[in-house]
Amino acid sequence: MRSAPWWALLSSGCAPVLLVGSWMIAQQRQGPEYDPTKDTLSVLAAYGATSYWLMTGMLLVLGTCYVVTAHALREAAPAGRVALAGGGLCALALTVVPAPSSGGALEHGAVAALGLVLLAVWPPLAAVRGRGPVPWGLRLDVALGASALMGATALWFLAELQSAGAPGVAERVVTFVQALWPFLVVVSCRRGVGSRSGGEGRDGG
Repeated sequence: MRSAPWWALLSSGCAPVLLVGSWMIAQQRQGPEYDPTKDTLSVLAAYGATSYWLMTGMLLVLGTCYVVTAHALREAAPAGRVALAGGGLCALALTVVPAPSSGGALEHGAVAALGLVLLAVWPPLAAVRGRGPVPWGLRLDVALGASALMGATALWFLAELQSAGAPGVAERVVTFVQALWPFLVVVSCRRGVGSRSGGEGRDGG
């Protein structure tokens, strides 16, 4: 099987770091009126927000990271790569339909929900069903577990939105997990190739 190229580590590794770094800086810039427990990330990226341009730039780079990583994951099944790229495109689309400074926006909510769904289902869609050695990140059982975790945290986020509890915390958890998983899959693909090469060298010796 073909390995993920080295630059996939860069594109996938930048995503969680960029996400967390951006929201931490943005919420500090927003001031004490912003409550990261109760207020969502969309508030930071809304029109008129202090860090509107910072969060908009983050979404542009984050979405690009997902698309580039999907292209790089040559060992993954095509359906999963398409779903991951689709999640990236949704992140890019959120810059076109940001949340308004007050109230809700149907277009923003629809794009955000679609992105959450695509990023939650891509792991099992990308899983490789074969007899040969498969990187652990692309094994079906592992991928189903990752997808279940993402789905559970997404449902938690929706429940917190409905109850006006702590949607900010739930959203940060689900988005971080979804941003981290592509990096872990890339690492598994890179390590899998190294292990196979080592095994072939020992067998040949």
